[in-house]
Amino acid sequence: MQRVSIREWWSRPCGGRDVCVMALPLIVSTCFWTIMTLTDRMFLLWYSNAAMAAALPAALVSFTVLCFPFGLAAYISTFVAQYFGADAPERIGLVTWQGVWIALTAIPLVLLTIPWAPAAFALAGHSREIAGLESVYYRILAYGAGGTLLSTVFSAFFTGLSRTYVIMIVDATAAALNAVLDYCWIFGYLGFPRAGIAGAAWATVIAQWFAAIVYLFLLFMPHFRRTFHVWDGCRFDWPLMKRVLRYGSPSGLQMLIEVGAFTLFLLVVGRLGELPLAATNLAFNINTLAWLPMLGLGMAVSAMVGQRLGADSPDLAARVTWTASVIAILYMAFVATLYAFFPDMFLFGHASGMSVERFQAVRSVTVVLLRFVAVYCLFDALNLVFSSALKGAGDTRFILATATVLSPLPVLASWVGVTYFHGDILWCWCVVTVWVCLLGAIYFRRFLQGGWRSMRVIEPGPESGGK
Repeated sequence: MQRVSIREWWSRPCGGRDVCVMALPLIVSTCFWTIMTLTDRMFLLWYSNAAMAAALPAALVSFTVLCFPFGLAAYISTFVAQYFGADAPERIGLVTWQGVWIALTAIPLVLLTIPWAPAAFALAGHSREIAGLESVYYRILAYGAGGTLLSTVFSAFFTGLSRTYVIMIVDATAAALNAVLDYCWIFGYLGFPRAGIAGAAWATVIAQWFAAIVYLFLLFMPHFRRTFHVWDGCRFDWPLMKRVLRYGSPSGLQMLIEVGAFTLFLLVVGRLGELPLAATNLAFNINTLAWLPMLGLGMAVSAMVGQRLGADSPDLAARVTWTASVIAILYMAFVATLYAFFPDMFLFGHASGMSVERFQAVRSVTVVLLRFVAVYCLFDALNLVFSSALKGAGDTRFILATATVLSPLPVLASWVGVTYFHGDILWCWCVVTVWVCLLGAIYFRRFLQGGWRSMRVIEPGPESGGK
Protein backbone atom coordinates (compact mmCIF):
# COMPACT_ATOMS: atom_id res chain seq x y z
CA MET A 1 0.00 0.00 0.00
CA GLN A 2 1.13 3.56 -0.71
CA ARG A 3 2.38 5.46 2.33
CA VAL A 4 0.32 8.49 3.28
CA SER A 5 0.59 11.10 6.01
CA ILE A 6 -1.73 10.98 9.00
CA ARG A 7 -3.45 14.15 7.77
CA GLU A 8 -4.07 12.65 4.34
CA TRP A 9 -5.19 9.33 5.87
CA TRP A 10 -7.74 11.27 7.89
CA SER A 11 -9.07 13.70 5.29
CA ARG A 12 -9.06 11.77 1.98
CA PRO A 13 -12.30 10.24 0.60
CA CYS A 14 -13.18 7.08 2.56
CA GLY A 15 -10.41 7.92 5.01
CA GLY A 16 -10.49 8.18 8.78
CA ARG A 17 -12.90 11.10 8.91
CA ASP A 18 -15.48 9.52 6.58
CA VAL A 19 -15.34 6.19 8.36
CA CYS A 20 -15.68 7.83 11.78
CA VAL A 21 -18.61 9.99 10.69
CA MET A 22 -20.41 6.86 9.50
CA ALA A 23 -19.29 4.53 12.29
CA LEU A 24 -19.32 6.65 15.44
CA PRO A 25 -23.13 6.83 15.79
CA LEU A 26 -23.27 3.04 15.34
CA ILE A 27 -20.46 2.57 17.85
CA VAL A 28 -22.19 4.87 20.33
CA SER A 29 -25.41 2.93 19.75
CA THR A 30 -23.75 -0.40 20.47
CA CYS A 31 -22.00 1.16 23.49
CA PHE A 32 -25.39 2.02 24.95
CA TRP A 33 -26.49 -1.58 24.52
CA THR A 34 -23.14 -2.71 25.96
CA ILE A 35 -23.66 -0.62 29.06
CA MET A 36 -27.23 -1.87 29.31
CA THR A 37 -26.11 -5.50 29.00
CA LEU A 38 -23.36 -5.10 31.58
CA THR A 39 -25.78 -3.35 33.93
CA ASP A 40 -28.37 -6.07 33.42
CA ARG A 41 -25.85 -8.82 34.22
CA MET A 42 -24.50 -6.85 37.18
CA PHE A 43 -28.00 -6.50 38.63
CA LEU A 44 -28.59 -10.22 38.15
CA LEU A 45 -25.25 -11.03 39.79
CA TRP A 46 -26.32 -8.90 42.77
CA TYR A 47 -29.58 -10.82 42.81
CA SER A 48 -27.96 -14.27 42.75
CA ASN A 49 -25.13 -16.28 41.17
CA ALA A 50 -27.70 -18.63 39.68
CA ALA A 51 -29.54 -15.81 37.89
CA MET A 52 -26.25 -14.53 36.46
CA ALA A 53 -25.19 -18.01 35.38
CA ALA A 54 -28.54 -18.66 33.68
CA ALA A 55 -28.91 -15.36 31.83
CA LEU A 56 -26.24 -15.62 29.14
CA PRO A 57 -26.92 -19.22 28.02
CA ALA A 58 -30.66 -18.50 27.81
CA ALA A 59 -30.09 -15.24 25.93
CA LEU A 60 -27.74 -17.00 23.52
CA VAL A 61 -30.24 -19.79 22.88
CA SER A 62 -32.85 -17.10 22.22
CA PHE A 63 -30.57 -15.31 19.80
CA THR A 64 -29.60 -18.61 18.15
CA VAL A 65 -33.26 -19.24 17.36
CA LEU A 66 -33.45 -15.74 15.85
CA CYS A 67 -30.14 -15.89 14.00
CA PHE A 68 -31.34 -16.92 10.56
CA PRO A 69 -34.15 -14.34 10.21
CA PHE A 70 -31.97 -11.80 12.04
CA GLY A 71 -29.14 -12.30 9.54
CA LEU A 72 -31.57 -11.93 6.66
CA ALA A 73 -33.08 -8.79 8.17
CA ALA A 74 -29.69 -7.23 8.87
CA TYR A 75 -28.51 -7.97 5.33
CA ILE A 76 -31.14 -5.56 4.00
CA SER A 77 -28.58 -2.84 4.76
CA THR A 78 -26.30 -4.16 2.00
CA PHE A 79 -29.12 -3.94 -0.56
CA VAL A 80 -30.07 -0.46 0.62
CA ALA A 81 -26.42 0.65 0.48
CA GLN A 82 -25.83 -0.70 -3.03
CA TYR A 83 -29.09 0.75 -4.36
CA PHE A 84 -28.18 4.06 -2.73
CA GLY A 85 -24.72 3.98 -4.32
CA ALA A 86 -26.25 3.08 -7.70
CA ASP A 87 -28.71 6.02 -7.43
CA ALA A 88 -31.81 3.80 -7.42
CA PRO A 89 -33.89 5.22 -4.53
CA GLU A 90 -37.11 3.73 -5.88
CA ARG A 91 -35.82 0.25 -4.95
CA ILE A 92 -34.92 1.10 -1.35
CA GLY A 93 -38.43 1.17 0.12
CA LEU A 94 -39.31 -2.02 -1.73
CA VAL A 95 -36.32 -4.00 -0.45
CA THR A 96 -36.94 -2.74 3.08
CA TRP A 97 -40.45 -4.18 2.99
CA GLN A 98 -39.09 -7.54 1.91
CA GLY A 99 -37.20 -7.51 5.21
CA VAL A 100 -40.42 -6.68 7.05
CA TRP A 101 -42.17 -9.70 5.51
CA ILE A 102 -39.28 -11.90 6.61
CA ALA A 103 -39.55 -10.57 10.18
CA LEU A 104 -43.33 -11.04 10.34
CA THR A 105 -43.07 -14.58 9.03
CA ALA A 106 -40.51 -15.49 11.69
CA ILE A 107 -42.53 -14.27 14.69
CA PRO A 108 -44.99 -17.22 14.96
CA LEU A 109 -42.15 -19.68 14.31
CA VAL A 110 -40.22 -18.32 17.29
CA LEU A 111 -43.31 -18.44 19.51
CA LEU A 112 -43.76 -22.11 18.67
CA THR A 113 -40.46 -22.88 20.44
CA ILE A 114 -41.72 -21.68 23.83
CA PRO A 115 -43.20 -25.03 24.99
CA TRP A 116 -39.93 -26.80 24.20
CA ALA A 117 -37.73 -24.56 26.37
CA PRO A 118 -37.84 -26.56 29.66
CA ALA A 119 -36.88 -29.82 27.97
CA ALA A 120 -34.13 -28.17 25.93
CA PHE A 121 -32.41 -26.63 28.96
CA ALA A 122 -32.84 -29.79 31.01
CA LEU A 123 -30.90 -31.69 28.34
CA ALA A 124 -27.92 -29.34 28.79
CA GLY A 125 -26.99 -31.06 32.05
CA HIS A 126 -27.14 -27.89 34.17
CA SER A 127 -28.46 -27.95 37.73
CA ARG A 128 -32.23 -27.97 38.14
CA GLU A 129 -32.23 -24.41 39.52
CA ILE A 130 -30.21 -22.94 36.66
CA ALA A 131 -32.13 -24.90 34.00
CA GLY A 132 -35.39 -23.60 35.43
CA LEU A 133 -34.16 -19.99 35.37
CA GLU A 134 -32.87 -20.43 31.82
CA SER A 135 -36.27 -21.66 30.72
CA VAL A 136 -38.08 -18.70 32.31
CA TYR A 137 -35.71 -16.20 30.71
CA TYR A 138 -35.95 -17.77 27.26
CA ARG A 139 -39.74 -18.06 27.21
CA ILE A 140 -40.19 -14.38 28.04
CA LEU A 141 -37.56 -13.21 25.54
CA ALA A 142 -39.43 -15.05 22.78
CA TYR A 143 -42.21 -12.45 23.00
CA GLY A 144 -39.70 -9.77 22.05
CA ALA A 145 -38.53 -11.54 18.89
CA GLY A 146 -40.79 -9.51 16.63
CA GLY A 147 -39.53 -6.24 18.07
CA THR A 148 -35.92 -7.35 17.61
CA LEU A 149 -36.39 -8.41 13.98
CA LEU A 150 -38.42 -5.38 12.93
CA SER A 151 -35.93 -3.04 14.62
CA THR A 152 -33.14 -4.79 12.71
CA VAL A 153 -34.88 -4.25 9.36
CA PHE A 154 -35.61 -0.59 10.04
CA SER A 155 -32.12 0.12 11.37
CA ALA A 156 -30.73 -1.59 8.23
CA PHE A 157 -32.67 0.95 6.17
CA PHE A 158 -31.03 3.87 7.99
CA THR A 159 -27.59 2.24 8.02
CA GLY A 160 -27.61 1.68 4.27
CA LEU A 161 -28.46 5.36 3.76
CA SER A 162 -25.66 6.51 6.12
CA ARG A 163 -28.30 7.98 8.51
CA THR A 164 -26.58 6.29 11.44
CA TYR A 165 -27.37 9.14 13.84
CA VAL A 166 -31.00 7.97 13.76
CA ILE A 167 -29.95 4.54 15.01
CA MET A 168 -27.86 6.10 17.77
CA ILE A 169 -30.79 8.15 19.09
CA VAL A 170 -33.34 5.34 18.96
CA ASP A 171 -31.06 2.71 20.47
CA ALA A 172 -29.84 5.04 23.20
CA THR A 173 -33.41 5.75 24.24
CA ALA A 174 -34.39 2.08 24.17
CA ALA A 175 -31.28 1.05 26.13
CA ALA A 176 -31.99 3.68 28.80
CA LEU A 177 -35.56 2.42 29.09
CA ASN A 178 -34.28 -1.13 29.41
CA ALA A 179 -31.81 -0.23 32.17
CA VAL A 180 -34.44 1.58 34.26
CA LEU A 181 -36.95 -1.24 33.86
CA ASP A 182 -34.24 -3.79 34.70
CA TYR A 183 -33.48 -2.21 38.05
CA CYS A 184 -37.13 -1.77 38.97
CA TRP A 185 -38.30 -5.17 37.79
CA ILE A 186 -35.42 -7.28 39.10
CA PHE A 187 -35.45 -5.84 42.64
CA GLY A 188 -39.06 -4.67 42.93
CA TYR A 189 -38.85 -0.87 43.03
CA LEU A 190 -41.37 1.85 42.04
CA GLY A 191 -44.30 -0.50 42.31
CA PHE A 192 -42.81 -3.28 40.15
CA PRO A 193 -42.81 -6.85 41.47
CA ARG A 194 -39.50 -8.34 42.64
CA ALA A 195 -39.23 -10.67 39.63
CA GLY A 196 -35.50 -11.40 39.37
CA ILE A 197 -34.49 -12.91 36.06
CA ALA A 198 -38.07 -12.76 34.75
CA GLY A 199 -38.11 -9.00 35.35
CA ALA A 200 -34.87 -8.62 33.39
CA ALA A 201 -36.41 -10.51 30.47
CA TRP A 202 -39.62 -8.44 30.43
CA ALA A 203 -37.58 -5.22 30.51
CA THR A 204 -35.73 -6.37 27.39
CA VAL A 205 -38.95 -7.30 25.58
CA ILE A 206 -40.52 -3.89 26.21
CA ALA A 207 -37.37 -2.06 25.08
CA GLN A 208 -37.23 -4.11 21.86
CA TRP A 209 -40.81 -3.32 20.88
CA PHE A 210 -40.37 0.31 21.86
CA ALA A 211 -37.43 0.63 19.43
CA ALA A 212 -39.39 -1.04 16.63
CA ILE A 213 -42.34 1.34 17.03
CA VAL A 214 -40.10 4.42 17.04
CA TYR A 215 -38.24 3.23 13.93
CA LEU A 216 -41.53 2.64 12.11
CA PHE A 217 -42.69 6.14 12.95
CA LEU A 218 -39.43 7.62 11.60
CA LEU A 219 -39.57 5.49 8.46
CA PHE A 220 -42.86 7.12 7.46
CA MET A 221 -41.70 10.67 7.96
CA PRO A 222 -42.32 12.68 4.76
CA HIS A 223 -38.70 12.89 3.59
CA PHE A 224 -38.00 9.16 3.81
CA ARG A 225 -41.47 8.18 2.62
CA ARG A 226 -41.25 10.27 -0.57
CA THR A 227 -37.54 10.00 -1.43
CA PHE A 228 -37.21 6.25 -0.97
CA HIS A 229 -40.76 5.20 -1.94
CA VAL A 230 -41.49 3.70 1.46
CA TRP A 231 -45.27 3.63 1.02
CA ASP A 232 -45.19 2.67 -2.66
CA GLY A 233 -42.84 -0.19 -1.85
CA CYS A 234 -45.18 -1.71 0.73
CA ARG A 235 -45.78 -4.92 -1.20
CA PHE A 236 -44.32 -8.37 -1.68
CA ASP A 237 -41.94 -8.59 -4.65
CA TRP A 238 -40.93 -12.17 -5.42
CA PRO A 239 -38.00 -11.42 -7.80
CA LEU A 240 -36.45 -9.07 -5.25
CA MET A 241 -37.24 -11.42 -2.38
CA LYS A 242 -35.35 -14.16 -4.23
CA ARG A 243 -32.29 -11.92 -4.40
CA VAL A 244 -32.58 -11.14 -0.68
CA LEU A 245 -32.82 -14.85 0.12
CA ARG A 246 -30.00 -15.72 -2.27
CA TYR A 247 -27.48 -13.35 -0.71
CA GLY A 248 -28.93 -12.93 2.76
CA SER A 249 -29.54 -16.61 3.57
CA PRO A 250 -25.83 -17.50 3.72
CA SER A 251 -25.33 -14.54 6.07
CA GLY A 252 -28.18 -15.71 8.28
CA LEU A 253 -27.00 -19.31 8.25
CA GLN A 254 -23.43 -18.25 9.06
CA MET A 255 -24.70 -16.29 12.05
CA LEU A 256 -26.86 -19.23 13.12
CA ILE A 257 -23.93 -21.66 12.93
CA GLU A 258 -21.46 -19.43 14.76
CA VAL A 259 -23.85 -18.30 17.49
CA GLY A 260 -25.19 -21.84 17.80
CA ALA A 261 -21.66 -23.14 18.25
CA PHE A 262 -20.95 -20.47 20.85
CA THR A 263 -24.18 -21.34 22.68
CA LEU A 264 -23.30 -25.04 22.72
CA PHE A 265 -19.85 -24.11 24.00
CA LEU A 266 -21.45 -22.32 26.96
CA LEU A 267 -23.65 -25.32 27.63
CA VAL A 268 -20.51 -27.48 27.73
CA VAL A 269 -18.88 -25.05 30.16
CA GLY A 270 -22.02 -25.27 32.30
CA ARG A 271 -21.19 -28.94 32.89
CA LEU A 272 -18.15 -27.79 34.87
CA GLY A 273 -20.34 -26.13 37.50
CA GLU A 274 -21.89 -22.82 38.49
CA LEU A 275 -18.63 -20.95 39.19
CA PRO A 276 -16.93 -21.65 35.81
CA LEU A 277 -20.17 -20.79 34.00
CA ALA A 278 -20.68 -17.57 35.96
CA ALA A 279 -17.03 -16.53 35.37
CA THR A 280 -17.29 -17.35 31.66
CA ASN A 281 -20.49 -15.32 31.40
CA LEU A 282 -18.85 -12.41 33.20
CA ALA A 283 -15.73 -12.50 30.99
CA PHE A 284 -17.81 -12.53 27.80
CA ASN A 285 -20.04 -9.77 29.14
CA ILE A 286 -17.02 -7.60 29.94
CA ASN A 287 -15.66 -8.28 26.46
CA THR A 288 -18.76 -6.69 25.00
CA LEU A 289 -16.94 -3.44 25.82
CA ALA A 290 -14.57 -4.34 22.98
CA TRP A 291 -16.72 -6.48 20.71
CA LEU A 292 -19.95 -4.51 20.42
CA PRO A 293 -18.32 -1.18 19.46
CA MET A 294 -16.39 -3.10 16.79
CA LEU A 295 -19.70 -4.58 15.68
CA GLY A 296 -20.85 -1.00 15.09
CA LEU A 297 -17.70 -0.38 13.06
CA GLY A 298 -18.36 -3.56 11.07
CA MET A 299 -21.90 -2.41 10.26
CA ALA A 300 -20.46 0.86 8.95
CA VAL A 301 -17.89 -1.02 6.84
CA SER A 302 -20.57 -3.22 5.25
CA ALA A 303 -22.71 -0.21 4.36
CA MET A 304 -19.83 1.89 3.03
CA VAL A 305 -18.40 -0.98 0.98
CA GLY A 306 -21.88 -1.62 -0.43
CA GLN A 307 -22.33 2.03 -1.35
CA ARG A 308 -18.95 2.22 -3.11
CA LEU A 309 -19.48 -1.01 -5.00
CA GLY A 310 -22.96 0.14 -6.00
CA ALA A 311 -21.25 3.21 -7.47
CA ASP A 312 -18.61 0.97 -9.15
CA SER A 313 -15.75 2.26 -6.99
CA PRO A 314 -14.03 -0.88 -5.62
CA ASP A 315 -10.80 1.01 -4.81
CA LEU A 316 -12.71 3.28 -2.44
CA ALA A 317 -14.41 0.22 -0.94
CA ALA A 318 -10.96 -1.25 -0.24
CA ARG A 319 -9.81 2.02 1.30
CA VAL A 320 -12.80 1.99 3.65
CA THR A 321 -11.86 -1.48 4.82
CA TRP A 322 -8.18 -0.72 5.39
CA THR A 323 -9.04 2.48 7.23
CA ALA A 324 -11.48 0.65 9.49
CA SER A 325 -8.91 -2.10 10.15
CA VAL A 326 -6.44 0.46 11.49
CA ILE A 327 -9.08 1.91 13.81
CA ALA A 328 -10.14 -1.56 14.99
CA ILE A 329 -6.62 -2.80 15.69
CA LEU A 330 -5.65 0.31 17.65
CA TYR A 331 -8.80 0.11 19.74
CA MET A 332 -8.52 -3.63 20.38
CA ALA A 333 -4.84 -3.31 21.33
CA PHE A 334 -5.75 -0.69 23.92
CA VAL A 335 -8.57 -2.81 25.36
CA ALA A 336 -6.41 -5.96 25.38
CA THR A 337 -3.80 -4.11 27.44
CA LEU A 338 -6.44 -3.17 29.99
CA TYR A 339 -7.77 -6.73 30.15
CA ALA A 340 -4.30 -8.17 30.72
CA PHE A 341 -2.92 -5.68 33.24
CA PHE A 342 -5.88 -3.86 34.82
CA PRO A 343 -8.75 -6.40 34.93
CA ASP A 344 -10.18 -5.11 38.20
CA MET A 345 -11.26 -1.85 36.59
CA PHE A 346 -13.94 -3.90 34.78
CA LEU A 347 -14.94 -5.86 37.88
CA PHE A 348 -15.28 -3.31 40.69
CA GLY A 349 -18.93 -2.53 39.89
CA HIS A 350 -19.88 -6.18 40.30
CA ALA A 351 -18.31 -6.34 43.76
CA SER A 352 -20.60 -3.70 45.29
CA GLY A 353 -23.67 -5.90 45.20
CA MET A 354 -22.05 -9.14 46.39
CA SER A 355 -20.47 -10.56 49.52
CA VAL A 356 -16.66 -10.54 49.59
CA GLU A 357 -16.51 -14.34 49.44
CA ARG A 358 -18.82 -14.62 46.43
CA PHE A 359 -17.02 -11.89 44.52
CA GLN A 360 -13.51 -13.22 45.18
CA ALA A 361 -14.50 -16.68 43.97
CA VAL A 362 -15.85 -15.32 40.68
CA ARG A 363 -13.04 -12.76 40.30
CA SER A 364 -10.20 -15.27 40.62
CA VAL A 365 -11.45 -17.20 37.58
CA THR A 366 -12.61 -14.19 35.55
CA VAL A 367 -9.21 -12.45 35.70
CA VAL A 368 -7.57 -15.47 34.09
CA LEU A 369 -10.24 -15.68 31.38
CA LEU A 370 -9.80 -12.00 30.51
CA ARG A 371 -6.18 -12.77 29.61
CA PHE A 372 -7.45 -15.20 27.00
CA VAL A 373 -9.67 -12.44 25.66
CA ALA A 374 -6.64 -10.14 25.50
CA VAL A 375 -4.85 -12.72 23.32
CA TYR A 376 -7.57 -13.07 20.69
CA CYS A 377 -8.80 -9.43 20.63
CA LEU A 378 -6.69 -8.39 17.63
CA PHE A 379 -7.78 -11.39 15.57
CA ASP A 380 -11.38 -10.63 16.50
CA ALA A 381 -10.85 -7.16 15.04
CA LEU A 382 -9.70 -8.72 11.76
CA ASN A 383 -12.68 -11.05 11.86
CA LEU A 384 -15.22 -8.26 12.28
CA VAL A 385 -13.78 -5.77 9.79
CA PHE A 386 -12.90 -8.08 6.91
CA SER A 387 -15.95 -10.33 7.19
CA SER A 388 -18.10 -7.17 7.20
CA ALA A 389 -16.39 -5.95 4.03
CA LEU A 390 -17.00 -9.30 2.34
CA LYS A 391 -20.66 -9.20 3.36
CA GLY A 392 -20.98 -5.66 2.01
CA ALA A 393 -19.82 -6.98 -1.35
CA GLY A 394 -22.03 -10.07 -1.33
CA ASP A 395 -19.39 -12.74 -0.64
CA THR A 396 -21.69 -14.45 1.82
CA ARG A 397 -21.31 -18.00 0.51
CA PHE A 398 -17.62 -18.08 1.40
CA ILE A 399 -18.40 -16.77 4.88
CA LEU A 400 -21.03 -19.50 5.27
CA ALA A 401 -18.59 -22.20 4.13
CA THR A 402 -15.99 -20.98 6.60
CA ALA A 403 -18.47 -20.99 9.46
CA THR A 404 -19.74 -24.44 8.53
CA VAL A 405 -16.26 -25.95 8.61
CA LEU A 406 -14.79 -24.16 11.63
CA SER A 407 -17.67 -23.54 14.03
CA PRO A 408 -18.19 -27.16 15.16
CA LEU A 409 -14.52 -27.40 16.19
CA PRO A 410 -14.66 -25.47 19.50
CA VAL A 411 -17.79 -27.31 20.61
CA LEU A 412 -16.44 -30.78 19.79
CA ALA A 413 -12.97 -30.09 21.18
CA SER A 414 -14.39 -28.65 24.41
CA TRP A 415 -16.89 -31.47 24.85
CA VAL A 416 -14.31 -34.20 24.21
CA GLY A 417 -11.82 -32.53 26.57
CA VAL A 418 -14.34 -32.11 29.38
CA THR A 419 -16.05 -35.48 28.95
CA TYR A 420 -13.14 -37.83 28.32
CA PHE A 421 -9.93 -36.09 29.44
CA HIS A 422 -11.05 -34.17 32.54
CA GLY A 423 -10.51 -30.86 30.78
CA ASP A 424 -11.24 -27.75 32.82
CA ILE A 425 -12.23 -24.17 32.08
CA LEU A 426 -8.73 -23.32 30.81
CA TRP A 427 -8.92 -26.04 28.16
CA CYS A 428 -12.26 -24.71 26.93
CA TRP A 429 -10.92 -21.18 26.64
CA CYS A 430 -7.78 -22.32 24.80
CA VAL A 431 -10.07 -23.88 22.21
CA VAL A 432 -12.14 -20.69 21.80
CA THR A 433 -9.01 -18.57 21.43
CA VAL A 434 -7.68 -20.76 18.60
CA TRP A 435 -11.09 -20.64 16.87
CA VAL A 436 -11.31 -16.83 16.91
CA CYS A 437 -7.74 -16.47 15.64
CA LEU A 438 -8.42 -18.84 12.73
CA LEU A 439 -11.53 -16.93 11.69
CA GLY A 440 -9.69 -13.62 11.66
CA ALA A 441 -6.81 -15.00 9.60
CA ILE A 442 -9.10 -16.66 7.03
CA TYR A 443 -11.27 -13.61 6.39
CA PHE A 444 -8.18 -11.40 6.10
CA ARG A 445 -6.71 -13.70 3.45
CA ARG A 446 -10.00 -13.81 1.53
CA PHE A 447 -10.13 -10.03 1.40
CA LEU A 448 -6.56 -9.87 0.09
CA GLN A 449 -7.47 -12.20 -2.79
CA GLY A 450 -9.76 -9.47 -4.16
CA GLY A 451 -12.58 -11.49 -5.72
CA TRP A 452 -15.09 -9.39 -3.79
CA ARG A 453 -14.31 -6.36 -5.99
CA SER A 454 -16.50 -7.60 -8.84
CA MET A 455 -19.41 -8.80 -6.68
CA ARG A 456 -22.82 -7.08 -6.41
CA VAL A 457 -26.07 -8.11 -4.71
CA ILE A 458 -28.35 -5.79 -6.69
CA GLU A 459 -29.55 -6.59 -10.18
CA PRO A 460 -27.84 -4.99 -13.20
CA GLY A 461 -29.56 -1.77 -14.19
CA PRO A 462 -31.61 -1.34 -10.99
CA GLU A 463 -33.40 1.58 -12.54
CA SER A 464 -35.21 -0.92 -14.72
CA GLY A 465 -36.57 -2.74 -11.68
CA GLY A 466 -34.43 -5.78 -12.29
CA LYS A 467 -36.16 -6.78 -15.51
